[in-house]
Amino acid sequence: MAAQFGATSTTDDVLSGIDLSGKRVLVTGVSAGLGVETARTLAAHGATVVGAARDLDKAKQATEQVRKDAARSGGLELVELDLASLKSVRAAADKLVAAGKPFDVVICNAGVMATPKGKTADGFETQFGTNHLGHFVLVNRIRSLFRKGSRLVNLSSAGHRFSDVNLDDPNFERTPYDPFAAYGRSKTANILFAVEFDRRHKGEGVRATAVHPGGIQTELGRHMTPELIQQMMKSIEEANKAAKLPAFEWKTIPQGAATSVWAGFKAPAELVGGKYCEDCHVAEVIDNPAARGGVRPYALDAEHAKALWAKSEALVGEKF
Repeated sequence: MAAQFGATSTTDDVLSGIDLSGKRVLVTGVSAGLGVETARTLAAHGATVVGAARDLDKAKQATEQVRKDAARSGGLELVELDLASLKSVRAAADKLVAAGKPFDVVICNAGVMATPKGKTADGFETQFGTNHLGHFVLVNRIRSLFRKGSRLVNLSSAGHRFSDVNLDDPNFERTPYDPFAAYGRSKTANILFAVEFDRRHKGEGVRATAVHPGGIQTELGRHMTPELIQQMMKSIEEANKAAKLPAFEWKTIPQGAATSVWAGFKAPAELVGGKYCEDCHVAEVIDNPAARGGVRPYALDAEHAKALWAKSEALVGEKF
């Protein structure tokens, strides 16, 4: 099964012949890009999708076609969620719990990338607070809605290779701020959260995994200047040439969302549980800073994952 799909597989390739009728899925970040495509393909295959977004008007416009398609098969409903505000996160979670409708898969897709130095409504560094802590509180608060056999899929990134989490200074209060170092920390945190969530809940039949969608041109890069993108591409090309690797190629949005869908619905739970996936397969652990693919060992370290969980609880003021 792992060899059946690859970097160029699309969401429709992965779900070909699969009927998701009766499945209920939560997808965060359905106002653009991967979130919209994920919602589209799941609803088209019969699932009921609950899409979460900060800007509901934008999400309604972005998912207009999704709703039309869903009317013939699955369904789509929207819920307001601002991951940069724990008040909003808790309100969204409380609303979902009060509704009492369980989920088969929760896909934590929303995120920000390479933002200028800033803080969330609760005073956390923007990227760590939004990408990790917002999802950490949301997922744990709706834990009772995870059916037996359900899965959590956290969208991480190859950017986790930029940096490990820093539990001593998560908000860059003593460390010079760097947008990509901060992004790397948050994406490493997404993987470690999946590792520890999986460890805690696999005995109950609930699994968790993290995925890298690939390099895709979406709104995620809106904080990056053309000069910065050009600089990044040059660096990637030079590294690939030195390593005698093929040239970098952007993925389409349907190709980018494929690994999320594969890890959530197609791959065996035992294969992906507690792992990091890319290009519709479980990634190799590679401890080489120059390597383009794979996952760094620190991102899968079980003790590290436990420490991040404890630190996250302390930061948000809740124990789960």
